[in-house]
Parts: sequence; structure tokens; C-alpha cells
Amino acid sequence: MSDVSAELVFRRGKEVGKAVYQNRALSKAGISERLFALLFSGLVYPQIWEDPDIDIEAMQLGEGHRVVTIASGGCNILAYLTRSPAKIDAVDLNAAHIALNRMKLTAVRDLPTQADLFRFFGAAGAEHNSAAYDRFIAPNLDPVSRHYWEKRNWRGRRRIEVFNRNFYRTGLLGLFIATGHRAGRLFGVDPSGIMAATDLAEQRRFFDEKLAPVFDNKLLRWATSRKASLFGLGIPPAQYDSLITSGDGSMASVLKARLEKLACDFPLKDNYFAWQAFARRYPNPGEAALPAYLEKENHATLKANVDRVGIHHANMIEFLAGKDAGTVDRFILLDAQDWMTDEQLNALWTEITRAASPGARVIFRTAAEPSLLPGRVSASLLDQWHYEDEASRDYSARDRSAIYGGFHLYVKRG
Repeated sequence: MSDVSAELVFRRGKEVGKAVYQNRALSKAGISERLFALLFSGLVYPQIWEDPDIDIEAMQLGEGHRVVTIASGGCNILAYLTRSPAKIDAVDLNAAHIALNRMKLTAVRDLPTQADLFRFFGAAGAEHNSAAYDRFIAPNLDPVSRHYWEKRNWRGRRRIEVFNRNFYRTGLLGLFIATGHRAGRLFGVDPSGIMAATDLAEQRRFFDEKLAPVFDNKLLRWATSRKASLFGLGIPPAQYDSLITSGDGSMASVLKARLEKLACDFPLKDNYFAWQAFARRYPNPGEAALPAYLEKENHATLKANVDRVGIHHANMIEFLAGKDAGTVDRFILLDAQDWMTDEQLNALWTEITRAASPGARVIFRTAAEPSLLPGRVSASLLDQWHYEDEASRDYSARDRSAIYGGFHLYVKRG
């Protein structure tokens, strides 16, 4: 193993562990946390599972804004670039996500055409993508990210070659969705059958008749009662405990409700998250809506703005501590706060409040429905922010990814 690879593995395991560990190593909860940290040290999200259109609307994102976000799979960052903010700092603890984000930005800048970009990140089975990587992306990629994508597996294949097949079937999320499809077929249902629906009524009928009954199966209810069953969604033990409070006490009922929203609340032609969940791919151009960064009309703007992004392998609290006071206009925390202790939440919001400009906006999602901040974050901090309750409920209802219980918007007073 090279020095670059060794440092990458060490840092990603150490940083994820610092965020996840809340219990003694040899306790039952501690063992579960350490298993999650091990799994989370690799690629988790080949794509984000938050709706960036809702993010952009809630943030009122525009030219001149200075943004700090968690990177995740990077689709969100590229969507934000379509609104030409002045600067985006993307932070993540996961080294695989860092490598993915840096590769995506290099691809936007250096692949010759928009069709090449779509072929690389939007199409399935484009067997020459690794050759495009070698010619256009690799020469301009940083050494650590290049090492990640060119590392060979036990079969001798370079990691980048997954883009010759279907990248979105990889990572913990991709494997989790694949497991869901296998489980459905085990119970006599092919989840991809919903893609034949032509309207919301047919989508609803498929869910009620085919998908909903699966969640009453005793085997599935037993399996989902184990916290490790949701590690593939990137849900650590602490977030599992929060998620289960939004149902009837069983995780099966929670998952059923979230899948119902994904399957029934939005037309398939408008929801590329449903395409990934059920069809296991993105739509072709003109077939249905695509992520903003893959839409042809946004390509010129993306290329013009790509150098406004900085990718940082760092802890969010420590990164914000290095920011000058009043210099950040928009904060996107995804669901990271669900992982945090009260001490960590207060440290985070201390730095957010210090770094925020007047009128700054913070958005985040939670596994359960209500905001987790009241009663946990100091009143002296929260009193400096206004919670947009009605707007948050509206954004949550319109979030096409459907996986979260709540979307939340806070606006800096003064």
C-alpha cells in the first residue's frame, strides 16, 4: 500500500469514527457504532439523496452568496452552481466522497461536451467512460483522488471502471437498493414494475397492491428491527433511534411510509429519485427530469462556475472555526445533526452563529419530523435564529427524495 493510500485510509476511518462513536467500544451500542464507521469509511452515496431543487428554493440561492455545505455525493454542489453563488465550500469526513466530488468537478471542467458529461454520470453501460477518464480527467486530477479511482480490486479492475457499467449500483446506498429489490422479488414483487405506471393513480395502485403488503411480512419486520439493516442508507445507530420515533414503533412502518411518498406523491416524469430507486438508473434526456447538473441547458453555467468550489476533507465544526465572522450566507447540513451529541450540536451552532452573515440561512433534514434543536441547543444561540415552521413543513412535503421525516429552515436575525 502506498503512503498516499495509507494516509487516506487512516484519515477517513479516524474522522468518521470521531463523528459516530458515542459509547464504549465493547458495549453493544459501541460495537454497532464501530461497524457503521467501518462501512461508512468507503463509498456510501454515489448520488445524494436530498432534493437540491428544494434546497435552492429554501436558501433563496443566488449570485454572490457564500455557501458551506456537506459534500456527500456532490450532485447538490453542482446543482447549487447553476445559481452562480460566489463560493461553495464543500466539507466531508468521508474520503471516498471527497475523491468523487473532486473527480466530478474535474469532469465538468475538462470533458469536451455536455454529452460526454451525461454519458459519464447519467448513462448506464457506457463502456468507454474509463477511457474518457484516462484522457480528459486523470491528467488534471489531484494525486490522492487519482490514486483512489485507479486503485485495483482483487480482480485487477481499476475502481474507475465501475463507470463503464452502472456507478449508481455501487456504494452502500446502491447495495441497499439492490437488496430491497431482491427482497421484493423474494416476496413475489418486482419493484421496477411501477415504472410502467402512466399517472399518479397507477403509481398508487401499484404501491397499494404490490409494495405495501411486503412490509407486513414477519421476516422483513424482524430484519428491519436490527439497526445494522439500515447502515446501507448511511443511517448510524443514533439516527436509527430517531427515525423509529416517527412511526408506530416499528422500522417497517417507517420505511413503508417513506416508500409510499416516493412511489405515490410525485409523477415519475418529475422524480429522478424514484427512477434510481425503482428503475436503478437515471432517465434518458427527454424521458423525464434529470439532476440539474445533467440538464443540457445548465452546462455552460456549470463550466463557468466550477472553479468556485473548494472541496475539504474536514470536520464541519473545525472547518467553520477557521472562517471569519459574518462571512457565510448559506449553510447546508444535510442530516448530519442526527448523528450528534448535545455537546457537538452546541459547538456546531456556536460556529454557525459566529460565521453567519445577517439574514444567513441554514437548512437541514432530520430522520424524524420535528427539528432536533429545541431543548438541545442553547437558547442563547437559538434566540439568534428564526425557525421558518410553515415553510419547513411545505419544503418537507415537496422533497422528492422522500426519505426524511423533516426539512428545516432557520434564518439569522438582524
